[in-house]
Amino acid sequence: MQYLHTMIRVSNLDDTLRFFCDLLGLVEVNRYENEKGKFTLVFLSAPDDLGLAKERKAPLVELTYNWDSEEEYGNGRAFGHLAYRVQDIYALCQRLMDNGVDILRPPRDGHMAFVKSPDGISIELLQAGDSLPPQEPWVSMENKGSW
Repeated sequence: MQYLHTMIRVSNLDDTLRFFCDLLGLVEVNRYENEKGKFTLVFLSAPDDLGLAKERKAPLVELTYNWDSEEEYGNGRAFGHLAYRVQDIYALCQRLMDNGVDILRPPRDGHMAFVKSPDGISIELLQAGDSLPPQEPWVSMENKGSW
């Protein structure tokens, strides 16, 4: 058995790609547009998994965009979050915050943070290696909402 991908439905492909690629740093590996079915699939990889993703088409996040859908996608409680190991959790959280992304669970401990995608998908960010020393403004930040 081999893990392949996790699919999430998105309501605005441009906003979602900006979040995952421009802000989080994921890389688009493949795109499939189906005129007849009126949908687009975009497969994303974490940069450190890119070679593996191209070779095995895994592990990936699949964004599914249905062109004509006006359906609002809810997130059931059975699905929790996507998690990514990052090189500098403080720098990434600052970049996200500078671009209007709410830091729902700030990295007060220098190790873990939570944010959400434009469609409300929880994203856990985990510091690679040892936790970074606690620092402001993160230490004093309160949690927001849910993740």
